[in-house]
Parts: sequence; C-alpha cells; structure tokens
Amino acid sequence: MFKDITPVLQDPAAFAESIERMAELAKSHDVDVIIGIESRGFLFGVPLAMQMGLPFNMARKLGKLPYDRISEEYSLEYGVNTIEMHTDAISPGQRAYVVDDLLATGGTAAAAARLIERLNGQVAAFGFLVELSFLEGRSKLGGYSIDALITY
Repeated sequence: MFKDITPVLQDPAAFAESIERMAELAKSHDVDVIIGIESRGFLFGVPLAMQMGLPFNMARKLGKLPYDRISEEYSLEYGVNTIEMHTDAISPGQRAYVVDDLLATGGTAAAAARLIERLNGQVAAFGFLVELSFLEGRSKLGGYSIDALITY
C-alpha cells in the first residue's frame, strides 16, 4: 500500500497548514536547528526552518555533499544504504528537529540520529508528515520523541 504526499504539495493551503502544525510541534522541543533527510525531508524541513527562524542542514545520500562529512550506514529491506552530514551541520549541544515526509521502518531516521550524536548534538525530536505505524518504525527510534501529523 503506497501513501502519496503529492496531494499535500499540490494544495498550497494544505501544505502551509502542514508546516504550521509541524512548527507548533517542533517549538515544544526547544529546537536549535532543523535537519532534513534527503530528499522529501527537504520539502518540509526548509519551510519549517524558515518559519521558525532556524538554520537548516541536510542528511544526504552518499557522495552528494561537497564539504567535510561523516557517514552512517543503515539497513534496508533489500540491502544497505548510507547517509552523510557535513561535519559543521551541528554544533556541540545543539538540539536538532529531524524532519522527513514519512516514518516507515525507521532505518534512515535512526542513521540521521547517529550522525547528529556523533557530531555531539542532540536529537530533540523527529517530525514526520505521515507515520506508517504498521511498519513499526518507532521501535528503531528508541526513546526519541516522535511527532507525526497523520498516522496509518
């Protein structure tokens, strides 16, 4: 079963409301920086960071970042993948709100959390437009706080 975020992106009012609601949730976590997970996390993370007046940084697929970076592997149903962050994406002690469109199995989000912690930052919380609860992604995110606007 495929859940498509395209209708939200095609409706300016729905998209704006999604960002507003995500900002309300993020504010409750005392956030210093927004981290978007490639690529659809950028669609929600950039306007969220702008609305909150916070910096935005990226967790990207292997080989996409031009500066000094650190990498983290994570498991997929069909193999292994890697995400990276710039070494200056998080300052020590900064609290990050990690944003993506969808929480499915949680592997990518957990890898992003490990990158943030390796840079001596803290994961304040995760924010998702959609959570597919039947895939149990929360279980890979342990004790982290998780916000989702829609849950299936």
